[in-house]
Amino acid sequence: MVLQALACVGMDATWMELAIAEAEEAAAHDDVPIGAVVVHDGQVLARGHNRREVDQDPTAHAEILALRDAARALGSWRLDGCVLYVTLEPCTMCAGALVLARLPRLVFGADDPKAGAVGALYDVPRDPRLNHRVEVVRGVEADRCGQLLRDFFAARRRSRPVR
Repeated sequence: MVLQALACVGMDATWMELAIAEAEEAAAHDDVPIGAVVVHDGQVLARGHNRREVDQDPTAHAEILALRDAARALGSWRLDGCVLYVTLEPCTMCAGALVLARLPRLVFGADDPKAGAVGALYDVPRDPRLNHRVEVVRGVEADRCGQLLRDFFAARRRSRPVR
C-alpha cells in the first residue's frame, strides 16, 4: 500500500510537469500561466492552457478546455477513470465542471487564496450536498506552479507605464 502511494506521488509529479509546460504556453501568448492535463489509463487524453486573452472568452480556462477535449476523446461527458492535473487550484466555474464531468480525481499545484474553490474559498468538489465528490490532491509542485504566476504578474507590473 505504501509503495503504491509513493508510485502515485511520483506519477503525479510527472504529469504535473506536463501541466507546467502547458502553463508556459499560456504565458507565451500573454495569458495567465495555468496549464492542465487529463490522464486516462496512464495516457495523456487532453491538454489545455488558459486562452482567455487569445480567444477573448471568459470561460477559456485551462481546466475547461482540457475537460472538453477529454470528453471528445472519450466520446462521453462522463470522465470516468480520468485524473485532471492543473497548476493552480480551480475556480468555482472549473470546480463545478469537475463535479459535472464526474471526474474521480483532481491533482493541483498552487493554492489560490483569492479565487480557489477547492478548499480556499469553497470546497465544491468535496461538497457532500452534491451528487458527486472528487478526490483531491493539493500541493504537487506547488512552489514551481506558484513561481510561474508570481513571475508572470511581476513582469506585467514592470511593463505597465507609471501614472
